[in-house]
Amino acid sequence: MSTPPRDNSDVPDGAARGQLSAEISSAVVHLFSKHTGRGPTKARTTLDAELVVVLLQNTMTKGEKSLVHAGKAAEVLQIRRTFQETMRPELVEAVERLTKRNVVSFMSANDIDPDAAAEILLLDHAL
Repeated sequence: MSTPPRDNSDVPDGAARGQLSAEISSAVVHLFSKHTGRGPTKARTTLDAELVVVLLQNTMTKGEKSLVHAGKAAEVLQIRRTFQETMRPELVEAVERLTKRNVVSFMSANDIDPDAAAEILLLDHAL
């Protein structure tokens, strides 16, 4: 039995995929800025099938850096988890709007040294 051809009209080609990655990075930086007072200075989005990974660098605020310097790294990581939980609905909405896919899973990770974060989203089907 043959499989019917898939409608690929909403699947981005190479140039469109690069544009989509840039738009997702921009949306995530904007949300970080909105919620924390400043956005990361570097952001890169990687798209692979149903996986969206946004790698952020230089994310900490001046206050968070002061806390880390005072030995409060664990508290900063907890604050970051709280920010990401608060941002979750807007971040998921932005990725769904831009990819025209549903997000079925969202995960976040942070590190202090180096100052980096990752936003990982799993889509309902491949791009």
